[in-house]
Amino acid sequence: MTTNVLESIDVDVPVRTAYNQWTQFESFPQFMEGVERIDQLTPTKTHWVTKIAGVSREFDAETTEQRPDERVAWTTVNGAHQAGVVTFHRIGDNTTRVTLQLDHDPQGFVEKAGDALGIIQRRIRGDLKNFKQFIESRGVEEGGWRGDVQAPPQSGTV
Repeated sequence: MTTNVLESIDVDVPVRTAYNQWTQFESFPQFMEGVERIDQLTPTKTHWVTKIAGVSREFDAETTEQRPDERVAWTTVNGAHQAGVVTFHRIGDNTTRVTLQLDHDPQGFVEKAGDALGIIQRRIRGDLKNFKQFIESRGVEEGGWRGDVQAPPQSGTV
């Protein structure tokens, strides 16, 4: 059964700064609890190593759509299904709303129980708060990949 999570947070940096930092996947362990390491394999493919509630997982994810200063979407290419999108909305010159939407399929008893208790939603909310603290304390991004990845065409459309 797929679980859907939607969370937003306002960060006190310009859209470009928030977006650029979000594209630095290898820095995610600094603000995402349970993410031990992310390796950037290609401009659009990453390898994740996580340990959450004592459960270790490794999987690859592919960026399926990316528009600078607007959105980054991804899906897993192996392991448990996970797909999501993070969007960046200009609220003011130095304020950005970061919205994260995640669809995932919890695996095994521990993950399903944690999901039923709302642990995933709280984890995402906490990770966004950590991102806010991380980027606001820095004031500038560590780098940024501003490549444009076009979404695949919708199947069944003419």
